Amino acid sequence: MEHVLDNPAYNALATGNKSLARGSEQIKYFDKEVGAFIGFKENSACNFEFLHDDADYDNVAIFISPIEIEIPQQWQVLNEIKCLQMIYDGGAMAIDDTGLVALTEEHVPQMLELTRLTNPGPFASRTIDFGHYRGVFEGDKLIAMAGQRMFPLPYAEISAVCTHPDHTGKGYAKLLLQYHINRIIAEGNIPFLHVRCDNQRAIKVYESMGFINRRKMHFYVLKK
Repeated sequence: MEHVLDNPAYNALATGNKSLARGSEQIKYFDKEVGAFIGFKENSACNFEFLHDDADYDNVAIFISPIEIEIPQQWQVLNEIKCLQMIYDGGAMAIDDTGLVALTEEHVPQMLELTRLTNPGPFASRTIDFGHYRGVFEGDKLIAMAGQRMFPLPYAEISAVCTHPDHTGKGYAKLLLQYHINRIIAEGNIPFLHVRCDNQRAIKVYESMGFINRRKMHFYVLKK
């Protein structure tokens, strides 16, 4: 039987992210201002064709697969990113999270600026709608943040973990990760994340915190 996380985007759109879902029973996707991820109930050329012909869908798509696949010719492959999918295998942690600030709509310009600078992954004007974003500020300047993205129950993805280059090495990313691990566990769910296979520094940090490698995943960045 297919594991929930083998098809994370579709299962997120069908469960925990249902309120953000567009499409149909067979094909689901987020509004382009929220996220570029698409998911199919069944990985087939027909479903790629149906999405291509969907008049409402005109943005770049990110399709996630546990195996390498051949993308139908009506789609242009802009990039293929190999990532490790890692699941947290531990308990809650004792931390002091009093310095973390709940991020809201007023913070979106700074969130966009920080993600442009650090490139943690796709981030758009309404990605904050995924929820649970927390940040660290120096004065009124956002210098680190992390939030939640795909929510394929009972798993919750920690995402957009980033720190301004002038403030790395201060433990902000680790604190944010610990906060989200505790929050997700307290809600009865299981933390997971994706990290590029070539980002060995981040992989070592995640492993030291209790994340274990589940499998390699292929992220296809597509355009009609």
